[in-house]
Amino acid sequence: MTPLHPHQPPHQKPDACAFVIFGVTGDLTHRLVLPSLYNLAAGNLLPDRFCIVGIARKGMSSEQLRVNLMEGLRKYATRPVEDEIAQRLLQCVTAIEADPKEPDSFDQLKERLEKLEAARETHGNRLFYLATPPAAFAPIAQQLGRVGLLKEDGKAWRRLVVEKPFGTDLASAKKLNDQLLELVTEHQIYRIDHYLGKETVQNILVLRFANGMFEPIWNRHHIDHVQITVEEKLGVGTRGSFYDATGALRDMVPNHLFQLLSLVAMEPPARFDAHTVRSEKAEVLSAIQPLSEQEALLNSVRGQYKAGLVGDTELPDYRNTKDVSADSATETYAALKLTIDNWRWAGVPFYLRTGKALGAKRTEVAIKFRQAPFAMFSCTPIDTLAENYLVIGIEPTQSITLQFNTKIPGPTIRTDGVQMKFNYKDYFQAEPATGYETLIYDCMIGDNILFQRADSVEAGWKAVEPFIEAWKKAGRDGLHTYEAGSEGPKAAADLLARDGRSWRKLA
Repeated sequence: MTPLHPHQPPHQKPDACAFVIFGVTGDLTHRLVLPSLYNLAAGNLLPDRFCIVGIARKGMSSEQLRVNLMEGLRKYATRPVEDEIAQRLLQCVTAIEADPKEPDSFDQLKERLEKLEAARETHGNRLFYLATPPAAFAPIAQQLGRVGLLKEDGKAWRRLVVEKPFGTDLASAKKLNDQLLELVTEHQIYRIDHYLGKETVQNILVLRFANGMFEPIWNRHHIDHVQITVEEKLGVGTRGSFYDATGALRDMVPNHLFQLLSLVAMEPPARFDAHTVRSEKAEVLSAIQPLSEQEALLNSVRGQYKAGLVGDTELPDYRNTKDVSADSATETYAALKLTIDNWRWAGVPFYLRTGKALGAKRTEVAIKFRQAPFAMFSCTPIDTLAENYLVIGIEPTQSITLQFNTKIPGPTIRTDGVQMKFNYKDYFQAEPATGYETLIYDCMIGDNILFQRADSVEAGWKAVEPFIEAWKKAGRDGLHTYEAGSEGPKAAADLLARDGRSWRKLA
């Protein structure tokens, strides 16, 4: 197979800019940010005039920071590291000390940054990337605002990239939005969610709106239900303290799963621009049917893994994990049933599930179409038909699969379910990537179509708030256990069985 239109226009080169990273020696920078910058450099997609400013700990020189980053790049790069490209990238790195607990350090940061910008001819364009724990988002932004580093003067742009989680509930998300919007305008904030950097996630929009065969049937008249699955084989690992205070619901649903849900369920945008697309996504999340706490308990399942074998790895009970409370009621598995109260989706359930320490790693969106009537086959051996699914695979393979019925060769009418599958790797020759390349590139060119807006963030938290409150009051009552390496708690299957439905099986 070859693309129908193999000659694509070249990508736009970003404006000259300074890329300022807070948390430059942290895990996120090493694993994702720097490998993504390297991949962009290898693809000639970084600005011609560019500098990286790493906000480093006291006493770290620029040379020491370059060595630190090179070690991380060699460890986490998604492709072989070419020394020439790596050295060219790392020569752009300068270490500067700054700590929001020491406000004077930000005055010094401003002075050094402005001198560096003049030397590198970056024209005052600045991108501040907060690869830090969430508690540091507001303090760093407030200090940057105090010294004037975030203010746009009409000649240069200033952008603030904020990692997830954006708040821990509706109140904290609103507070953080208010704090940031006192310092910058909405168009300057890039709330990053790495799931939206994945090619298959972005392709949901193209699949729906660029193909006339899908949009006419993308509604309650033809779709029975939607399943959104994000499952991991890994346990909590060394993140016991963070995870025990967060849980599967907060960690995954308001961001990753709701991003997938909004792309699947949004109305067709009038234009393919950031404002219009983000408005349609926010409308979908706002239309999620609000639940009482009692309804939230009825329409959800939470579980916690116990010891078991995941592949060849023996995992202990979640409660025996380091930094996890011995009587923890934190869920490591969550399944929800949601409905969207609008004309397109009224009566169509959306089933969401996510969990850790499961038998397979999988992220997918499965669209289940309504069952075709088979009365016309009543005089044949057929008594059932295979289910019709359109499955958008995101991890571990990027694919689109259509499952339908066809006749088995032979003199009698017999049917079987078959699949047509499109794999990205078989069709497009793309280099391995982190998923952050597109997002970082979009930050630099000023395209925030793949980033959450304040109203969307708050609508997501509002939708999960009844579950948070109901589970908090219930404590360990209703918390199911499941064996590590399994498909999750049996109660999750029962959630769909009550509606006469079932989850797609783990591969």
